[in-house]
Amino acid sequence: MLLSVKDLFVNYGNVEALHGINLNVREGEIVAMLGANGAGKSTTLMTISGLINPVKGSIFYNNMDITTMQGHDVVAQGIAQVPEGRRVFSTLTVQENLDLGAFTMTDKDRINRRLEWNFELFPRLKERKDQLAGTLSGGEQQMLAIARGLMAHPKLLLLDEPSLGLAPILVKSIFEKIKEINAEGLTVLLVEQNARAALKLAHRGYVMEVGRIVLEDSADKLLKNPDVRKAYLGG
Repeated sequence: MLLSVKDLFVNYGNVEALHGINLNVREGEIVAMLGANGAGKSTTLMTISGLINPVKGSIFYNNMDITTMQGHDVVAQGIAQVPEGRRVFSTLTVQENLDLGAFTMTDKDRINRRLEWNFELFPRLKERKDQLAGTLSGGEQQMLAIARGLMAHPKLLLLDEPSLGLAPILVKSIFEKIKEINAEGLTVLLVEQNARAALKLAHRGYVMEVGRIVLEDSADKLLKNPDVRKAYLGG
């Protein structure tokens, strides 16, 4: 198992945000996490990334306990997160944003190969590599946020709402790129409110409600599940 989250509890002050969640991600999978706003999906990703400390529970990555590991060390182990809202460095160029994504790497040849791979994956970024990130369109910024995460050469990519605020045609393009990235061998844990698109892309899925995982199944079965259809797929 590449990632295993066991009995995870997380608090925000006196408020319990995660109530003992369990989830697993196998190498090579795309796993979707579905749920309404406030269900705890982003909190789960940030805890895996080392940005939030859990009160209880454990997180194992590649058989290593990373429960209390700091964020930069988690990245160095092979986990990269693409945050909700893109959060590119708007006053830096596309190239500078990508350079920052490789902050844990020291092999310049490897960094350059990764950069060229990103430019092949997202040709628009190569065209705009000297442009300030804040002047890019929403879709281009999302491409940049994903590419910045990929610069760390992760084995596991955590994607938080990659389709948020994008036009349908751009959503389709972003999801095609995620599929292409996965085909290259990268494992993906995907948080996404566009449940239909996420489940069509994913191998398996989890449904979260108010800090708990209430359902786990294959993506195909979740697409056909009447409760999931009613709650997340418009019936």
